[in-house]
Amino acid sequence: MYNFYTTYPYPYYVNIPICNPYNMCYACGMYPYSYWFNASMHMHNPDFCKHSIKLKDYGPEPFVFNIEEATKQNNTFRTALWTGDNLQLTLMSIDVGDDIGLEVHPEGDQFIRIEEGQGLVKMGDSKDKLNFQAKVYDDYAIMIPAGKWHNVINTGDKPLKLYALYAPPEHPRDTVHKTKADAEAAEENYGY
Repeated sequence: MYNFYTTYPYPYYVNIPICNPYNMCYACGMYPYSYWFNASMHMHNPDFCKHSIKLKDYGPEPFVFNIEEATKQNNTFRTALWTGDNLQLTLMSIDVGDDIGLEVHPEGDQFIRIEEGQGLVKMGDSKDKLNFQAKVYDDYAIMIPAGKWHNVINTGDKPLKLYALYAPPEHPRDTVHKTKADAEAAEENYGY
């Protein structure tokens, strides 16, 4: 007789749900599971279901995803991943020794979370007086009040991977800046 874990004559290839109780593996895209799905590999490898998503602006539609994986996957200086009417999420990758760039958002607050790497955050009431400094690492959050000048500098030996929430949105929908130079050129040309 057949049991749950073996399908004679192919004991290592099973058509069973592994990732979640709903018979789907959203990350793998296996619904229904392919006939030659190797369940033993899937059950013992926690990274099996970790797949990249297409990095594009999904707003303002409802959207659910693994923010840590998406942030680490991003290799652009800035990519808007979700833009709504009152909130925007951007992913950023800051090169070694580089920074976000000194900036201020007069009308909106900002939240930044570091997912990978280390850096130094500076803030102040004017660009000449950044009297607040703090070192930041993986899993640190940075709260930036409206009107505060700020900068985040990568002080580590690998790219600084972070995401930023702006309320209200700061960049046009579908923004993708591959490099910091692209971002600076866009800000000069479009004045945002």
